[in-house]
Amino acid sequence: MFSPDLINEARIGCGLEIASKKRLLEMLADLLAGDHPRLHTESIFERLLERERLGSTGLGHGIALPHARIREVTQVQGAFVKTASGVDYDAADGEPVDLAFALLVPEAANEEHLRLLAHLASLFSDPSIRAQLREADSPAALLRVLNSR
Repeated sequence: MFSPDLINEARIGCGLEIASKKRLLEMLADLLAGDHPRLHTESIFERLLERERLGSTGLGHGIALPHARIREVTQVQGAFVKTASGVDYDAADGEPVDLAFALLVPEAANEEHLRLLAHLASLFSDPSIRAQLREADSPAALLRVLNSR
């Protein structure tokens, strides 16, 4: 189960009409900045985009895990978006992405960051979890699925 500091309903988008990878990253940045007084959508978007330039965070099976280190956060913060239809994301398997979990981590949070990424990758590798996320029809339902393991 994830802590409410990591992910909550306010940082979840469900069934959003998003047409591009950049727009998906902008939406995730907006959700991440929404309830943090020192964060701005534009700077988060730039950091996520910077990370994508190093290599796509599209894992396959319609899943992406964009992430970035950022000085302004003191603990890991996440946001999740389920799109109405998949977007071209340059994923490893070439499939469009419709489920994206973004993470912002403190600059010095190496081990915690890697442990959380591994947990998320494991969670999203489960076909039944992916199916449940795709069937969920609200931020509350998505959060319940995310917290189910």
